Parts: sequence; C-alpha cells; structure tokens
Amino acid sequence: MITIYGIDSLLDANKAQMSDVLHGCMSRVLGLPEDKRAQRFVPLDRSNFYYPGGRSEQYTVIEISMIAGRTEATKKQLIKEIFAAFERDLAIQPVDVEITLFEQ
Repeated sequence: MITIYGIDSLLDANKAQMSDVLHGCMSRVLGLPEDKRAQRFVPLDRSNFYYPGGRSEQYTVIEISMIAGRTEATKKQLIKEIFAAFERDLAIQPVDVEITLFEQ
C-alpha cells in the first residue's frame, strides 16, 4: 500500500502520471505485477499541509507499507529509483520528496 500526500491542486494535476511513475518503480525494483497497484492519494488544502523550509509547493510525502524481509540494498534501491523517477518524469526535485518505508 502506498499513500501519497501533497497540496491538492498540484497532487490532483499529477495524480495519474505519479501513479504510473510510482508503480513503475515498484515493478522494476520489487517485481510487482501491474494488477498489484495499491495506492491512495491524499490531497490536502494548503492550510492543512505544512512542510519543512527549503521545500517548494511540490513537496510530496510518500508512505510505503510493505511486508518485512526485503534487504537494505533493495529498500535503498527503491528509494533511489523513486527520487530519480520523480525528477526525470515529474520534474519534482528529490528535496521535495519525502519517502517513508513501513515494514509489516
């Protein structure tokens, strides 16, 4: 399960492409099949989304819940892949992407 938070107007405008980018990363690194796309987008009004200094309005929070057992190397590869894909495909700089992995 992936939950994505961001400012509503920006998140809604990029939701479909962001979904494809994230699932592509999950497929390449973790081998997830196309029908295993479990994502939730949580668009927030600007007044309800505070973010750290030095970040832009494109600041996006990604929370990934996965079954425990993957190696540290695999988890690092996934994070690097998401940063690179967001910059390449969505023009969102790595400084504007926060990724948290939760293992179940």
